[in-house]
Amino acid sequence: MLALGLMSGTSADGVDSVLAEFKGSPNNPQWTIRSTASIAYPDSLRRKVLDVGQGLPLKSSDWLELLEAITEVNSEAAKACDPKGYANVIGCHGQTVWHRTPSQEKRGASLQLLQPQLLAALLNKPVISDFRAADLALGGQGAPLVPILDAAILGRIAGWRAVLNIGGISNLSLIPPSIGPNCLHPVLGWDCGPGNTLLDFASQKVSHGALLFDEAGKMAAQGVVDESIIHQWLKEPYFQKSPPKSTGREQFGIKDFQSRLDQVSPISPEDLLATLAAFTAAIVVQDLENLQANKHIYPIELVIAGGGCRNPVILKEINSRSYGMRTLTIDKFGIPIEIREALAFALLAYWHILLHPADTSSITGSSRSAVLGIRTDPP
Repeated sequence: MLALGLMSGTSADGVDSVLAEFKGSPNNPQWTIRSTASIAYPDSLRRKVLDVGQGLPLKSSDWLELLEAITEVNSEAAKACDPKGYANVIGCHGQTVWHRTPSQEKRGASLQLLQPQLLAALLNKPVISDFRAADLALGGQGAPLVPILDAAILGRIAGWRAVLNIGGISNLSLIPPSIGPNCLHPVLGWDCGPGNTLLDFASQKVSHGALLFDEAGKMAAQGVVDESIIHQWLKEPYFQKSPPKSTGREQFGIKDFQSRLDQVSPISPEDLLATLAAFTAAIVVQDLENLQANKHIYPIELVIAGGGCRNPVILKEINSRSYGMRTLTIDKFGIPIEIREALAFALLAYWHILLHPADTSSITGSSRSAVLGIRTDPP
């Protein structure tokens, strides 16, 4: 089956798309990437998405136009990736603008902006979307969903394999070994915390809006890390919380960035970027150390994906702070570093068509497995 995956993450920089062929067992499919494409959001749309995620109030008409604009960019990305319309099904994550994790006071909920009926009509294909809804309804965090798909796509090795995605938010997948006493252990995963999001805010701040991000970590590479403030930040409640846990710009947004900036000021732009890059790495390494201390699990391999792969300062900091792991980027497996999540949602669409349930209970805390996503057929 040919499935086309569409993904726009926390950074809201556009839509990544992948056309992939899946055959065989859902949990261990044969897969081939046929083509990929990425379409950037226009600057005005990107700004609107980010502002809405930070609480910007909109009129009803503005919400409608935002939904339409996001759907149209997803359609453009799908057509750029699959111009002849070979895909049998579309898996589309939509654009997250608010994610509420479950608590004692409220159930979990998540808002992904998309008009699936419009997208199905524009592409004349069935669209599977709203993948988080069933997991949230079953008491789960709703995210991250990708760890179970990492296990299916990348498979197992002789020891624990970790997959780190550094997008706006960083998240980890832990894939059990193929042999030994842990081979029956379920897949694990969680959101670590800020990935690129604080770095992007800092780049925009110090450049007065001229730069959206620190390309190739050029500014961070010239700075000196403030280890004392990182040590202080790592003690915050979210970073001490045990999985399951998920987060987003609701927690690590512009207000959080401004609070951290106030704590380190005065500081040079280079030192600020260096410290935030090291903070991104330190969060992940602390999570892996806690996993070892609490569950006696430590991966022998760390596969890194997402836009943060293009920041060598983050990768250097991860390597310098961790020991005993082989680290490599996901493109070594034939998966472009920014396409991994789009590929996961293509696989989820494949699973939906097969009515194959996803067991996310060990990752999100959902009460049971369920077929994820809602199908919308073209009119």
